[in-house]
Amino acid sequence: QVQLVESGGGLVQAGGSLRLSCAASGRTFSSYAMGWFRQAPGKEREFVGSVPWRVGYIYYADSAKGRFTISRDNAKNTVYLQMKSLKPEDTAVYYCAAGNVAVMTKVSSVAYWGQGTQVTVSS
Repeated sequence: QVQLVESGGGLVQAGGSLRLSCAASGRTFSSYAMGWFRQAPGKEREFVGSVPWRVGYIYYADSAKGRFTISRDNAKNTVYLQMKSLKPEDTAVYYCAAGNVAVMTKVSSVAYWGQGTQVTVSS
């Protein structure tokens, strides 16, 4: 079992930045792919980005490329999502995710979810 707790969401103006954190506990954090998904009102949950459990390629959704950066600190059991140049369309609940897979880019590949943190970008 893996428990995930997000923090760092909030209200920011368009063009601003936020950093989300996800603290993991439970099973060996370093053996899971970690990532972020988001869900806007009335829309399906969508992939944002993920980082594999070992050094490798970091995956991003097209909407996140160039603006968002994912990183993980296995010593702290924490994964981060640094977001910059935020847009109103980035407004959503952001969910931390963990998957016992090599590549985690789909909702179906997620084994554990955090409770979500709201990010609101005003225009």
